[in-house]
Amino acid sequence: MAAPARETKAQKSERLKRAMNPWDGLAEIRRLAREGFNSIPPEWIGTYFRWWGVYTQGDGAGVVGGKDGQGMALPFFMLRIRIPNGLLRSDQMRAIADLTRRYARGIADLTVRQNIQLHWVTIEDLPQVLEELWRVGLNTMGACGDVTRNITGCPVAGVDADEVCDASPLALEADRMLAGNAEFYNLPRKFKISITGCRVWCPYPEINDVGLTATQRVIDGKSEIGFALRVGGGLSTEPYLGAPLDAFVRWNQVLPVIKGVAELFRDSGQLREHRERARLKFLFLKHGWTPHDFQKELERRIGFQLEPAEPAGPENAPPADVYRDHIGIHAQKQPGLCYVGATVLRGRITPEQMDAAANLAERYAAGELRTTNMQNLLIVNVPQSHADELAKELGAIGLPVSASPFRRGAVACSGTEFCKLAITETKSFSRWLVEELEERLPGFDQHLKLHVTGCPNSCGQHWIADVGIEGKKIKIDGHMVDAYYFCLGGALGLNQAIARPVGYRCPATEVPEAIERLLRQYLADGNSGENLRHFFARHSDAELRNFLAGEFVEAVARDLPEGRVPSGVEG
Repeated sequence: MAAPARETKAQKSERLKRAMNPWDGLAEIRRLAREGFNSIPPEWIGTYFRWWGVYTQGDGAGVVGGKDGQGMALPFFMLRIRIPNGLLRSDQMRAIADLTRRYARGIADLTVRQNIQLHWVTIEDLPQVLEELWRVGLNTMGACGDVTRNITGCPVAGVDADEVCDASPLALEADRMLAGNAEFYNLPRKFKISITGCRVWCPYPEINDVGLTATQRVIDGKSEIGFALRVGGGLSTEPYLGAPLDAFVRWNQVLPVIKGVAELFRDSGQLREHRERARLKFLFLKHGWTPHDFQKELERRIGFQLEPAEPAGPENAPPADVYRDHIGIHAQKQPGLCYVGATVLRGRITPEQMDAAANLAERYAAGELRTTNMQNLLIVNVPQSHADELAKELGAIGLPVSASPFRRGAVACSGTEFCKLAITETKSFSRWLVEELEERLPGFDQHLKLHVTGCPNSCGQHWIADVGIEGKKIKIDGHMVDAYYFCLGGALGLNQAIARPVGYRCPATEVPEAIERLLRQYLADGNSGENLRHFFARHSDAELRNFLAGEFVEAVARDLPEGRVPSGVEG
């Protein structure tokens, strides 16, 4: 008699999701807290906790310390706080600081989806942490899991002097529509939405499953603001920039359109067959869909036809900027007010810094803070007469407003410090790398996005960076050491491109020297007015590899993993 077929990873996941809506399990979480970590069943450890923004953290060794493509877990949790559109009040920031101090060993990180995540949380403390967050209007539901993740938007929505519109009400309403909604608890995998009214597209609509960017049209002499729509964007091991649909989405159509795309994703059986191909983008990458096919199915679901997209033009062209971070001091649309953006190197922020930032937001402004997709922090509604003094005080607590391109453009994932899938340590490495580059190239003044990701899953978004480095291990003198593989020329907006793997890899200790050689070559040979993206584009992979190495070297393969997908650890 033939042995029964072994349940696949996708089949197991689908079975567990059908069996229970994890959002109905609060009483079970409280019971597990009373009985301790050893009472937690595998389905909660591996699946259900994620719907609550919770998953076990690694033991510090990363993937190499475990088996079957995942490292060993400790009896502690990462907890991700969902912050729609990055909007925070000072009392909420102070509450997060207090929780970080009492329950997370003082460690918190700003993420690439405007969340704040804590570490070292125990099962015994989890219910208390959740309840304290609820008291200040925050929650963790849907920050991980096969659900709609935190909905991102422009952090200076409503105050940006150059914005097309304030789209934050739509982002918040979409969050209320989907987060915690039992109709959408069981999606094939994670589902990411970005809605922005800013001209620089700071929440990265190109890499979201749904990316809505404000646009303006004039009909019969009357101006109307609506949105352009992209679908299917995503990074991970197979990056895909969202496909633009031929649609002008009117303001009152935004929520029905978002719901329609979510339903289309939810009901797509073919995306549930393989966990590693369960994102919306794989309808385009693997199943032969075109943007036209997608739009027709979407219109069938929502019950109305979308009007054609506005033709490309100066008013609705993709932005040509690099950072999209709103760092610095900028005048608001409100007379006499400005916002102040501070850098948070690698996203790591202490309770003391959070408390101080909350106090400064109250002392110099209206107590409003914003988190950004580049792991930074803003204070809005600051009287212009107080801006310089506020900037000075932010710098004094280690959150500089005026920073080098290396510090301003750095992004880092969690790395082996906490992530079970990571290959390399990233947070301390990123700080050291930035400090080394600041010392080696003190006058460098070009916009530079420098992204560090600890494995091929791209939680550090290396595919959209000027210089993206991907964690590897190599053997030196018989010992395995951290190393990084270089991908160059990634960009979004007007010059959008996926970063090119150029075939160069080196030990982590040699990365600053390699980047210094590359940037000195750019400074010496770049054409007048040529930015880094154009410089990289006009050189071959071999040339860029040799710039990094300082000599001719053969290309090295990236050693892509087979089949393993991230467990929802990105921000």
